[in-house]
Amino acid sequence: MSHASPAALRARTAVYAAFVLNGFAFSSWVSRIPSVRDGLDLTPGRLSLLLLALSVGSVLAMPLAGAVVLRIGRARTVMAGATTTAVGMSVVALAVDGLHSVPLAAAGLFLQGVGVASWDVAMNVEGTVVERRLDRAIMSRFHAGYSFGTVLAAGVGVLLLAADLPTWVQLGATAVLAFVGAAVVVRSFLPDAAPVGGETRSGITLGQAWREPRTLLIGVMVLGMAFVEGTANDWLAVGLVDGYDVSHEVGVAGFAVFVTAMTVGRLLGPVVLARMPRVRVLRICAALAVAGVLVFVFSPAVPLAVVGAALWGAGAALGFPVGMTAAADEEVNAAVRVSVVSSVGYAAFLAGPPLLGFLADHVGVRDAVTAAAVLSALALVVSGAAKPHHAGVELGRGKVSS
Repeated sequence: MSHASPAALRARTAVYAAFVLNGFAFSSWVSRIPSVRDGLDLTPGRLSLLLLALSVGSVLAMPLAGAVVLRIGRARTVMAGATTTAVGMSVVALAVDGLHSVPLAAAGLFLQGVGVASWDVAMNVEGTVVERRLDRAIMSRFHAGYSFGTVLAAGVGVLLLAADLPTWVQLGATAVLAFVGAAVVVRSFLPDAAPVGGETRSGITLGQAWREPRTLLIGVMVLGMAFVEGTANDWLAVGLVDGYDVSHEVGVAGFAVFVTAMTVGRLLGPVVLARMPRVRVLRICAALAVAGVLVFVFSPAVPLAVVGAALWGAGAALGFPVGMTAAADEEVNAAVRVSVVSSVGYAAFLAGPPLLGFLADHVGVRDAVTAAAVLSALALVVSGAAKPHHAGVELGRGKVSS
């Protein structure tokens, strides 16, 4: 039934693996945030400043990552990003458990942020190339791989916390896995088309892509949904611990519920997108995210808050991956547009949630995450920008209306 080449199928598997590794690396850090906060004796505001170091690294690297991909290729960019991530995690492990140094931990997180940014943009661009080669809207399943990696790392985090093992064990082992794993998977990436002066064959430059209204509106939609996901990554576990007075293990388990729901949503994404136009799917997801965040914040008891976390995860499932696919509607300009949308989205994913800590100093973590519902509502409003470009063709569906 499939006419895909063996190279495309190998690349599909490699992209899945790259997303799993990336999610595992990031969630390994996330699952240790409460321990790092306690180990370094940080208030919510000071924890936000520490988290901001990772965000600053990512936000500075992200706008450049697209140009780097065009210059040195997707595989080399993923490898460089994974290496930088591994070094950063190793520095954080030393700072927390060895030297108890907040500045050193911030430096490590800055490096980790640079690595995450370049790795993430490059694997998303590779994912859109594979989608086009297979003529199937499977980006959400690549992102399900990321979510699976976060679920796996969260589960490992729960076990290591229960065994009372130090932070350096998880972060150090994850750094090795990220480096070695990336070195293996990039060998199966599809070959890059040779760039000429930073332009694609159509002549559109990265700068021109940054000035396209449709591309920027898709970026805003992704920004809102990425903020929803990033808020959960940084604050859901802490919100349960502080807001509902539960143990760290229960907090991390609540985060695991969120990422599990998000993973299921992403696995089902291609099936849903084959039956409904992408704009309708995006609006349903945004509405679910709003409801989930509000249930989490205003629940009278922990079990209902966990239900809210599940709705929150389901709502966050498809915004980012469908945004990537929408940006890549025109194949020849996919790389530059995906780079722009990734940059806008990850700015919110990484920089927005740490800023919630300053609000949390005044209203508490639990109430501060209400901001995620506001950004999800913004995503709902602008989701119409993801309507198929020009000819209205969606991968695997032909001409559709939204």
